[in-house]
Amino acid sequence: MRLIRFVLGRIILLVNWLTLPKGLERSEEAQRVVDEKLQDYRLYELTACPFCVRVRRECVRLSLPITRCNVSDPAVKAELEAGGGQFQVPCLRIARADDADEWLYESAEIVAYLRQQFLPQDMASSS
Repeated sequence: MRLIRFVLGRIILLVNWLTLPKGLERSEEAQRVVDEKLQDYRLYELTACPFCVRVRRECVRLSLPITRCNVSDPAVKAELEAGGGQFQVPCLRIARADDADEWLYESAEIVAYLRQQFLPQDMASSS
């Protein structure tokens, strides 16, 4: 089973690399605003997880340099479990000023949230 997962993971990564979407082009000022907002975001992931790849592809498409945290690292995994309450990837952590962080766990929910927050309004109707 481990070998099958390894091979499938590498196939997923290869297909992702071959078909990586083009990033959204913003003005320098608009990208700076996005970059600043993303300082409060963390994406907990595994490299070859297909659901994580889906979220990463959307981040590339929207030109979102979100900090990525690989849960293969035991400290990162413990941080995810302690903060979010469960071990599931992908997980998007949105830090809030009042320390009531928001944790999104489903890839479709994460993609929808990122589009809502970062897709320019003039492009939102055509997506």
